Amino acid sequence: MKQELILASSSASRQMLMRNAGLTFSAIPADIDERALDERLERTGASPEEVAQELATAKALAVGSLHPDALVLGCDQTMALGARVYHKPKTMSEAEAHLLSLSGKVHRLNSAAVLVRGGEVIWKVVSSAELAVRTLSPEFVSRHLQRVGEKALSSVGAYQLEGEGIQLFTSIEGDYFTILGLPLLPLLSKLRDLGVTDG
Repeated sequence: MKQELILASSSASRQMLMRNAGLTFSAIPADIDERALDERLERTGASPEEVAQELATAKALAVGSLHPDALVLGCDQTMALGARVYHKPKTMSEAEAHLLSLSGKVHRLNSAAVLVRGGEVIWKVVSSAELAVRTLSPEFVSRHLQRVGEKALSSVGAYQLEGEGIQLFTSIEGDYFTILGLPLLPLLSKLRDLGVTDG
């Protein structure tokens, strides 16, 4: 019998990526205070990559404690522009400020994935991508956000690369799946090694 796989997330994009890859899994969001953990890690000087990995680990362990026989996947993504670490905007005006602050600059997305079984971390990875945003006028940003609406609040950068957000960029270096919040290729390789998916 194949190992049960649980995604410790309610993220629609991660679920879509996993379903499209042919994976069978359940989605159970982790009940943790992400922002409190995030802030504590930042105070200790953790890098954006380390923050992503620690949050992914915390999510996987939280769900794994309730399902000790399952293989639990925790994921997290951080976004940084130089030393500034971004969080999901809470309001449309915050989303507008995010996008204007990225205008004409290159920022970095870090996506972490962690597998936990029986309370033990058995695998982890962090994958990064660099995205160059074109110079954006306040008028364009305002019109763009009016078109995309509340979806802008669902991602750390206030954009969806798989939708109209692609119009914000001049170049992208990195893996498409990493940008959507899941380092899918290394994950699939590990799941094949573990016999969770056909290899």
